[in-house]
Amino acid sequence: MGLNRGTYYYQPAKDAPLNLTLMRLIDEQYLKTPFYGYPKMTEYLRKQGYGANPKRINRLMNLMGLQALGHKRRMTRNDPYHKVYPYLLRNVPITRTKQVWSADITYMPMSHGFMYLVAILDWFSRYVLSWQLSNTLDNIFCLIALERALKYGQPDIFNTDQGVQFTSHSFTEHLESAGVKISMDGRGRVFDNIFIERLWRTVKYEGIYLKNYDTVMELDQGLERYFCFYNNERFHQSLDYVTPVQVYYDCQRATDG
Repeated sequence: MGLNRGTYYYQPAKDAPLNLTLMRLIDEQYLKTPFYGYPKMTEYLRKQGYGANPKRINRLMNLMGLQALGHKRRMTRNDPYHKVYPYLLRNVPITRTKQVWSADITYMPMSHGFMYLVAILDWFSRYVLSWQLSNTLDNIFCLIALERALKYGQPDIFNTDQGVQFTSHSFTEHLESAGVKISMDGRGRVFDNIFIERLWRTVKYEGIYLKNYDTVMELDQGLERYFCFYNNERFHQSLDYVTPVQVYYDCQRATDG
């Protein structure tokens, strides 16, 4: 059926119905105003008719991994025992595929819960190499996505934020054993991983908010369809109105030739 392994057994993460409604509204508004911290987000929700409490909104934003612009959006706290790598991409021109890949995690709203999604993206072509859903924030689903992406080969540089999933020994060891240089976003620099931040906005507005999936299987199938459309059919203005798959494989053929 084309489903990711383990999807049959997943149930969405749960919370109270009001909290799920608030989280959906927070998620949509954050894409428009990423500079909103929990005080401004609380005021926004109050103006929408919700008796929002600042402590509740702060907790929900932390659960979703959202912080105001100026603080990097991240899904977990850093682990002080994990090595943090320097950011390698400042002022570096991106000229070909497999030069830079990046990964990130985002919150996926559902009608009766939520999931987390990780995706790995080739910067030059915007091609989504792999993705995986999870109802927890352990690093297993990130490793699954990484192993799938590495079937395409090895990039020169792999960029992530400083979340514990990406600084874990098991994740960084996979990259280093493949001869990949590791780059990590600087603290407070939300745009260090700008291409995948833009991907999240596109996926949510075009593939998630319009659907309101009930089950994890439906969400998985919906994302499978959307990423197929995104890679193979969706024209990108930044790519001179061609598709990511065309850019990716045209560049690969030119490099190999």
